[in-house]
Amino acid sequence: MIVKEEFLSKLRRYFSLNLYEVKIWTALLSRGVSTAGELSDIANVPRSRSYDVLESLEKKGFAITKIGKPIKYIAVPPAEVIERVKKNMKTEADDRVKRLEDLKGTDVIDELNTLHTQGIDLVEPSDLSGSLRGRHNLYNHLELTIRNAEESVTLMTTAQGLLRKVEGLKPTFEKLKKRGVKIRIAAPLTKEAAATVKDMAGIAEVRHTDSKARFCVVDGKEIIFMVLNDEEVHPTYDVGIWVNTPFFASALENLYDIAWKGMKTSKEMMK
Repeated sequence: MIVKEEFLSKLRRYFSLNLYEVKIWTALLSRGVSTAGELSDIANVPRSRSYDVLESLEKKGFAITKIGKPIKYIAVPPAEVIERVKKNMKTEADDRVKRLEDLKGTDVIDELNTLHTQGIDLVEPSDLSGSLRGRHNLYNHLELTIRNAEESVTLMTTAQGLLRKVEGLKPTFEKLKKRGVKIRIAAPLTKEAAATVKDMAGIAEVRHTDSKARFCVVDGKEIIFMVLNDEEVHPTYDVGIWVNTPFFASALENLYDIAWKGMKTSKEMMK
């Protein structure tokens, strides 16, 4: 049996299998029913390992042990395997989430918070900076930073960036609004953004700008700014910088305040 390495690699990623497991599984699929010895020869896996591998595959729902002697294994149809793997992954994920939830209020989280607080006390504010690669990481850190806002969130973004941020961060914005945090968003307000702007009514003040920039200032202390034009870069290669710098952040926010006064409101733009 010849199976391309590239195909085996894909199966390993999709089904979270090790190399021996994926080799034995594909060998079993090619036979339908087979013994451990036969599969070992077909898949070029040591016989001493084939029984352990088949036992593992059986537990994961990829194979069934046939009654009788010699012991043989039956391949589970791939469509059924996918459903079983999905179910197992969901169960495992739910268990992990529950364990993490159970940590709240325990001595473990108290000790972690103590370690973090002590560590922050020893760090210079200027050292609290970092680069963020990939739009997924950018938005994760953006949400984290915004979530901790106490007074204000100031955003400038692109037309598409506005749509993305409202779609991904609206629940966070709503929570901030309830806490009395002032939220301002400046972006090019296109016709496509009309529904999005309307959706943010009462949550954030949105105004139109022709300027092209992508940054966020939180409480006049922290800045996240994106260094690339989102129209010209693939999300995977997007890059951002996070800096904890009250000196520069407050200066940037002051400049934003001046520009904000000259921006058209969303109502004026939608007339």
